[in-house]
Amino acid sequence: MSDASQSATILIVDDEPNVISSLKRALHAQPFKLLGATNGESALQLLDEEGADLVICDARMPGMDGPTLLRTIEARRPDCMRILLTGYEDIDQTIRAINEGRIFRYISKPWDDRLLLFAIKQALEHQHIERDRNRLQILTQEQNIALQQVNSELESRVESRTTELMRAAEMLSAANEELKQAYVTATEVFSALLAQRLPRSRQTNKEVIELMRAFCKAQEYSQQLTDDLSMAAALYNLGKLTWNDALIALPPESMDRVQRENYKNYPTTGERLLIALEPAHDAALIIRHHQERWDGAGFPDGLVGNAIPFGARVLKLVVDFVEMKMGMVFARKVPHEEMVEKMPKYAGRLYDPELCAAFIELVKRLEEEKEAESEDVVTHNTSTLRPEMTIARSLHAQNGMLLLKEGTIITERLINKLKDFEENEETQYVIHVLQVLQDEDA
Repeated sequence: MSDASQSATILIVDDEPNVISSLKRALHAQPFKLLGATNGESALQLLDEEGADLVICDARMPGMDGPTLLRTIEARRPDCMRILLTGYEDIDQTIRAINEGRIFRYISKPWDDRLLLFAIKQALEHQHIERDRNRLQILTQEQNIALQQVNSELESRVESRTTELMRAAEMLSAANEELKQAYVTATEVFSALLAQRLPRSRQTNKEVIELMRAFCKAQEYSQQLTDDLSMAAALYNLGKLTWNDALIALPPESMDRVQRENYKNYPTTGERLLIALEPAHDAALIIRHHQERWDGAGFPDGLVGNAIPFGARVLKLVVDFVEMKMGMVFARKVPHEEMVEKMPKYAGRLYDPELCAAFIELVKRLEEEKEAESEDVVTHNTSTLRPEMTIARSLHAQNGMLLLKEGTIITERLINKLKDFEENEETQYVIHVLQVLQDEDA
């Protein structure tokens, strides 16, 4: 039982007491507090007195019917989840409940106890996620207000430190803006936590996300598609959390038959873990099919060609490129040059030919830009870093948190903060600095 289902209060509303009793018996083994009401008026009174996390309501009741009750509850307590019990002949009532009461699910009579319990758990999990998201938004707003007050006080006291404070405010503002990106940002945060479950050599999510974003930008994809692909890139290996450490560390070509079957299940496991999140439905479908092959020899469903969802075809290119470079597909790491040469040969077999050509063009260009950039960039550690240097590449902590944004001007305070982070993480950062400014500083 998930945390979202612990101690939840469920209100059952039906004009037939025996139906209420049947539902209570079906749920008696669960850690729920169960309430019952035989009409809409008493249900609303009970809701005001006791509160409820979820309401299960019959469609047809004398007086106030189910859709009307659920519409009233939605107006009074929008975070209370709503499930409608309905017979097959109640299609009009069901449509009203969906349109007016904005129900989470409707269940036909007679119900299956297992499906009912599954729907309740899904509803409570959805409610838990929404409440947590709202909490984060409120916290972000409070932090923004606090930050504005601190900045105002510091600017009035020490005008000479205005530039430094503005830089710090920009870093915090950027972090707050990322939190406001709702589910897209939440998936990237979770992705950083997911990476901690994997060995360092298997932590691919950050590179997959960055390469995916670069491809979306190059192809000028819509914001919606870009968000779905970013979410899928962040959580594509979510299903691997169910593996043991030995299987995680093993390349597919070295797996035995049983291990290979477990490996083939990870896309569908990832989809199941995300399916309860409505904004992640498209990303979940991408994750399910990102191991399909253009020729139909992939898994889990053996889809062929354009039958494979477009986003899944894109994600396969990005994941294969990153994982082969990191030695996660074969027993050796495949060099960048070899990947660029060999991937086009598998167009029409593993990959969508048009997408593969565009992808290879991108990675070639990125490598060229990286080589050109290296002529103007030098590396430093925190001991050799000096104020007034300019950051050439964004610096991230081991958990994926952004520490320094590209273009940031280094200050003595930032240097000291980086040293504190290094001590806490027991690591040493490699910091890329623009050569021109480093020469001027010298």
